[in-house]
Amino acid sequence: MADWLAALILGLVEGLTEFIPVSSTGHMLLLGHFLGFESTGKTFEIVIQLGALLAIISVYFRRLWTLATRWPFDPAARRFLIGLLVAFAPAVVIGFLAYDFIKTVLFETPTVVCWALIIGGFLLLLLDRMKKVPVYLDADCYPMRVYFLVGLFQCLAMIPGVSRSGATIAGGLLLGTDKRSAAEFSFFLALPTMGAAVAYDLLKNWDRLDFSDAGLIAIGFVSAFVTALAVVRFLLDFVSRRGFAPFAWWRIVVGVVGLGLLYAGF
Repeated sequence: MADWLAALILGLVEGLTEFIPVSSTGHMLLLGHFLGFESTGKTFEIVIQLGALLAIISVYFRRLWTLATRWPFDPAARRFLIGLLVAFAPAVVIGFLAYDFIKTVLFETPTVVCWALIIGGFLLLLLDRMKKVPVYLDADCYPMRVYFLVGLFQCLAMIPGVSRSGATIAGGLLLGTDKRSAAEFSFFLALPTMGAAVAYDLLKNWDRLDFSDAGLIAIGFVSAFVTALAVVRFLLDFVSRRGFAPFAWWRIVVGVVGLGLLYAGF
C-alpha cells in the first residue's frame, strides 16, 4: 500500500476513534501492524493526535475561552478547572511511573490490544444495559470525589485497547453521571491528558523524531482533524439516543478479527 494512502487511513481512523469508546490507540496499533506502517520515532503517530486535539478546541473554543478568562473571579469556572486538574492528576503520576513498561511492552503486543477490545466491549454492553438512575447531569458540577475517581478510571486506558474515552465514560456512569455529561467531560479531560501525553512523547523521543515525511504527517493531521471534528459534533446526541451498544459490538468484532489475523500469521 502507498505510504500516502496508509497515512490517510491512519489519520481518518485516529479522528474517528479518538473520542468514541473504541480505543483509538488500539485501532492505530493494529492498523499500523497490519499495514506495515511505522514512522521513525513514532513521529507520525504522535503528531496526528494533535489534529484530534485541535478538533476539541475548535468545537469548545468559546467555552474554553470563558473558562480561561473568568476563572480568577468566577467560582463556578474555577471549580470546574480544579475538577479537571483533580481528574487529570492520576494519569500524570501513573503515566510517568509506568511510561517505559507501557511503551515497550503493552504497545508492542497486538494480542493485548485485541483482548482489551473484546473484554471492554462486553463490559460496555453490560454497563449500557444497567438501569441506573443518574444523579449528576452537569459535568461542571460533579463532586470532587467523582472527578478524582473518573481520573482513576482514565488510567485503565494506559492499556492499549481499553479506550480513554470509554474508561472515563464508564467510570462516570458507574459513579452516577448521565451519558451525555459523562461523554462531554471525557472531551474536556482529553485536553490536558492528550496534550501532556503528546508533549511527553515528543520529549522522550526527541532525538529519534524524523519530520522528513512532512507530507505524510500533514495528510494524517488534516484527516484526523476533520473526522474528529465530525465525531465531536455528533457524539453527544448519538450517545443520548442510542447508548454505547454500537461501539461495544464494534470493539468485539475488531478484537475477534484482529486475533484471527494474528493467529493466522499476519
